Amino acid sequence: MSEIPAKATESEDPSDGAMNQAAEAAAPGDAMWQSSPPGSIYDYIRVASFSISPGGLVDQWSLRAEQLFGIPAARAVGMDPIEAFIDPDLRERGQRKMSEILDGREWTGVVPFRMPDTADGGRGEEGLAEVYVMPTRTAEGDKAAVCIVVDVRTLRSIETDLAASQAIFGQSPFGFLLIDTDLRVRRANERFASIFGGTPDDHRGKGVHDYLPRGEAERVSATLRRVLETGQSITDMHVTGHVPGSEERRHWSVNLYRVHSGSGRPIGIAWLGTDITARRAAAREAAAARRNLALLNEAGARIGNSLDLETTARELLDVVVPGFCDLATVDLYQGLLAGDETPPGLADGSAELRRVAFASAVSGAPFAGSGEPVEVGAVHHFPFNSPCADALRTARPQHVPPEEGGLVQSTLAVPMVAHDTVVGLAQFARAKGSEPFGDRDRDLAVELAARAAVCIDNARLYRREHERALILQRSLLPPGDPEASGLDIACRYLPGNAATEVGGDWFDVIELPGHRTALVVGDVMGRGLRAAVAMGELRTAVRTLALLDLEPAEVLSALDEIARGLGTPGGVQQATRTARQPRDADLCEVYLATCVYAVYDSVTRRCTFANAGHLPPVLVEPGEPALMLDVPPGMPLGVGGEPFEEVEVELPEGALLALYTDGLVESRDHPLDEGLQAFVGALTDPSRPLEDVCDHVLNTLDTHHGEDDIALLMARVQGLSAESVGDWTLPREPRSVGRAREYARGQLLSWDLEPLVDTTELLVSELVTNALRYGEGEIRLRLLLDRTLVCEVWDSGLVQPRRRRARDTDEGGRGLQLVGLLSAAWGSRRTPRGKTVWFELPLPGAEAVLTDPAEALLSLF
Repeated sequence: MSEIPAKATESEDPSDGAMNQAAEAAAPGDAMWQSSPPGSIYDYIRVASFSISPGGLVDQWSLRAEQLFGIPAARAVGMDPIEAFIDPDLRERGQRKMSEILDGREWTGVVPFRMPDTADGGRGEEGLAEVYVMPTRTAEGDKAAVCIVVDVRTLRSIETDLAASQAIFGQSPFGFLLIDTDLRVRRANERFASIFGGTPDDHRGKGVHDYLPRGEAERVSATLRRVLETGQSITDMHVTGHVPGSEERRHWSVNLYRVHSGSGRPIGIAWLGTDITARRAAAREAAAARRNLALLNEAGARIGNSLDLETTARELLDVVVPGFCDLATVDLYQGLLAGDETPPGLADGSAELRRVAFASAVSGAPFAGSGEPVEVGAVHHFPFNSPCADALRTARPQHVPPEEGGLVQSTLAVPMVAHDTVVGLAQFARAKGSEPFGDRDRDLAVELAARAAVCIDNARLYRREHERALILQRSLLPPGDPEASGLDIACRYLPGNAATEVGGDWFDVIELPGHRTALVVGDVMGRGLRAAVAMGELRTAVRTLALLDLEPAEVLSALDEIARGLGTPGGVQQATRTARQPRDADLCEVYLATCVYAVYDSVTRRCTFANAGHLPPVLVEPGEPALMLDVPPGMPLGVGGEPFEEVEVELPEGALLALYTDGLVESRDHPLDEGLQAFVGALTDPSRPLEDVCDHVLNTLDTHHGEDDIALLMARVQGLSAESVGDWTLPREPRSVGRAREYARGQLLSWDLEPLVDTTELLVSELVTNALRYGEGEIRLRLLLDRTLVCEVWDSGLVQPRRRRARDTDEGGRGLQLVGLLSAAWGSRRTPRGKTVWFELPLPGAEAVLTDPAEALLSLF
């Protein structure tokens, strides 16, 4: 046998290229090789052995050699080693490698060989075998050798796989652990060590208790045992812990799966952990942003629905507790609540405040905030050096230190700023166990407080306007229960609440000459101070027109022109010009109003109605059901261009007449017709006292008070009896003056009004004389007794009497001056057939003091 070279290396091997190609093409663990489940490292590296006898021939051939080279032992034993496993085509190269195999030295070299033919008869691929020759001696002392042969291609593949596995394990951006069956770290990679410190070897033998808090460690240990016992993998298990030596909290997403040996025996658990701390923080930030946006949206929808200061403050707390904090309070400046023109603003922070709202989602003592607890409704102030006073003073939010032993761990004092003005302070607190307030929370608290502050400031401004309008509105209504001749009157006025503003509803009772009464109910369309002002102007105009003793239709026609001029720059002075505008003129610059105007004569019990788009009056006759009078509706005041009609109705004694505004019968919850029918149905017993009837109506109807103003005017007819009226017709002749005095004297004596006889005779004589001189037709004298004495002289002349000042040399012209001196009131009015001149005298015992007729006569000269 030729001598084997001392050392052969891969660099010397001319077959390196072929070896590498073969190594790249081969796959470890061929089916032919794995006849049984692998159980040792030798199963993976494809190693075989044989021995060489002193004669240089193969004398032992292992089963693995049979599998590796495809040569049975029976044929290989006794063969030259080169001939045994090297293909004839490759023997020349192999011969150079193994020329001398038994020279007594160890030798390692790479020799080519041919793999066994494939199962389908194909020729086996060329391979490389690394041969390790270990010299030995027989029992007789002869040289022999034991050879170990390794498939180089398989070995290289395993080395590549191991290198790849090592690279994946060591260079992975994820924390990788191999945990043994005792739940101890067997191996850790660089990424895990970079987070927890030290080198990978420093973590060997550690358990989960070394990395996690006790409770979390117990949970994770139980999960590891379950994976080890069942083989069930765990995906995306979230684990929270602290980096050793730091208070920083870290979060991981962990995947677990059981690892087995080659024989299938569980050898541990693979732990693949991803640090999701940043991702969790980003998720929390995104969730917080979504939550804050939702909270702001909710605040926009819920705060400011009321124009009440206290309600708006409570709406803020309804939004923030418990969605943003656990406890909260709102304090507003006392001056603001008292209606001061200018709130304190950037004061020194020690001004008086009133606690208007408190909310809590936790049980315990009342929230003190800064200082002692304050009850809702109490007036208090913050100490000058307190954080709350500082927040009010600087208009910037402040953190309030928690009280020792209290239930609160974090408090924000946030000034409520609207239009650069501080109106109050909101305090938001979180109890122990909740997350403390951060910068994002502070910004959100400022935004929430600012939104509420704007609503509160708007409510303050509106309350001021509402109160002014209410004062104006009430000042324009009749004081108390008005009185009228021949009528028992009761009225109710309920202004709208702060949410619906003051409206333009009004009513009036105007006494007219001849014991007549004008009843008025109206409603200016619109809300607020402007509507109240327009209502005041129309009411004043109605009273002025009523005292001119115009017919109801004429009064409404004049009011229509006035209403059309209210919305123009020139006001009422532009009424005539506005009336000339085309009918399709823009109505947005005029005030529209509805009105019912009625004139009741207590002598005849007749009532004349005219309507300008208002709801019809309701009449209840004794023993009859209530009914709505058929009064032509007419157009609202301010529209113009349409005449108004009149309707005259005789009212029975004891009848009940009701005038009202739409707030009594109209609501968004039911139609108008339904409300009208309910109102008519509520007037079931007109004989009851009028005050009781009014209360019964308001308590029975579903008025939904607060949606609109409500005005209700009710009058019971109590006409003058025949005994209270003296009525005579006198011919147009001089003797009628004396008769008139006689009729007046006799009537007054029958009424036991002797103290008024002289004055009445004198004034009646003057008026009848004027009718004879300046009037036309027959003369009518009428005396009316009610709360006062009224004397009327009628004639057919159209010329109205005019009072003038007589000169010292004039023989006449002093009659009307005398009437003005001796009477409580006097005047004249037109009638369908002429005019009436009247005067009024208070009854004896009244506060008015009558002037002596003789003194009055002397004063005229």
